[in-house]
Amino acid sequence: MSDILRIAVQKKGRLATDSNRLLDEAGLGFFRNPGALTCRARGLPVELLFVRDDDIPSLVAKGVCNLGIAGENVLREEALENPDTQELQTVRALGFSRCTLKLAAPKEGKIRTVSDLQGLKIATSYPQILGVYLKEKNIQAKCVTLKGAVEIAPALGLADAICDLVSSGATLAANGLCDFARVMKSEALLVRSNTRWSAAQETTLARLLRRIDGIIASRATKYIMLNAPKSAVDEITALLPGADAPTIMPLAGRDDQMAVHAVCREEIFWDTLEALEARGANAILVLPIEKMMG
Repeated sequence: MSDILRIAVQKKGRLATDSNRLLDEAGLGFFRNPGALTCRARGLPVELLFVRDDDIPSLVAKGVCNLGIAGENVLREEALENPDTQELQTVRALGFSRCTLKLAAPKEGKIRTVSDLQGLKIATSYPQILGVYLKEKNIQAKCVTLKGAVEIAPALGLADAICDLVSSGATLAANGLCDFARVMKSEALLVRSNTRWSAAQETTLARLLRRIDGIIASRATKYIMLNAPKSAVDEITALLPGADAPTIMPLAGRDDQMAVHAVCREEIFWDTLEALEARGANAILVLPIEKMMG
């Protein structure tokens, strides 16, 4: 049994870009030759396999790869179509490549609610997910399966409405469509196979997950530094969002001022900074945190 941990990732696209960035930040240090389908990492005993995103669930389920990074929408569609992939374990929700599978129809048309779809045709790349959704809503409609360019189906007369992934909504607007119902939310997930792993592979996974957890935590965390009047320190530190035991130090040469440093685990808004300033805080700095552990 090999001790190398093999991870399937999308070979190109937004998910590929986000996945590669995460693994690079996790210290894998890989370099991919153009056109290469595999790549060995330098930082950990890991090999990447670059494939189509809809091939990732089956490759992991069959044990060809130990892990895979895929969109929740792809994993769910494959699980409904292929029973072998239903046993995949979600190891982590990764927080990127977020999008929503939505129903949309022409702005100038008469379709405004899900019930308006009764007896109509809906174009989608996710017929399994859509089929379950329509069944739950007691809607009888025909699914027209397309692999791409779903948004132009109404204009071509192929369908009355569509069910497609939406991020910003710009593509819908450009094609004269308006969404009216959410089918599911999706983000990138790290999934693993149920096949037997070596102890070394399990150890590598534990190290990788610890690094990924640190990256995810750091993205939502900021380091804030400020000076505060000694008399207002308690009031000011109480305003720091998600701060855990801030460091408070005397400010050199100023008996009436203290330096406050804190790791804030919640988002810091301009309103918070203004409230701190109103209570006497000054020289306020909010800094990103690249890595976190513990």
